[in-house]
Amino acid sequence: MLFGSHVILGIARLIELVITAYTFIIIARALISWVSPDPFNPIVRFLYRVTEPVLRPVRRRLPNIPLDLSPVVVIIVLQFLEWVLVGYLRDLALTMR
Repeated sequence: MLFGSHVILGIARLIELVITAYTFIIIARALISWVSPDPFNPIVRFLYRVTEPVLRPVRRRLPNIPLDLSPVVVIIVLQFLEWVLVGYLRDLALTMR
């Protein structure tokens, strides 16, 4: 069962890496939105294309205020998922040893 334990730990680390990377992408998108970015810039287009499908539904459910809080809400949800999912997978891997 040692191999299965290592596979589950690897999956947990991969999930943690993906969530952390996406969190940084959301932060970059929020920082770029404070300035007037060139909409034809490939980096700006990438950030909008990757984050908008997640931010748009959250933005629709939040009250209409001048400040866009959807990145904060999504980051909080991502961190919660990371704590729960990665923690569970690590505990599962440790019990398999």
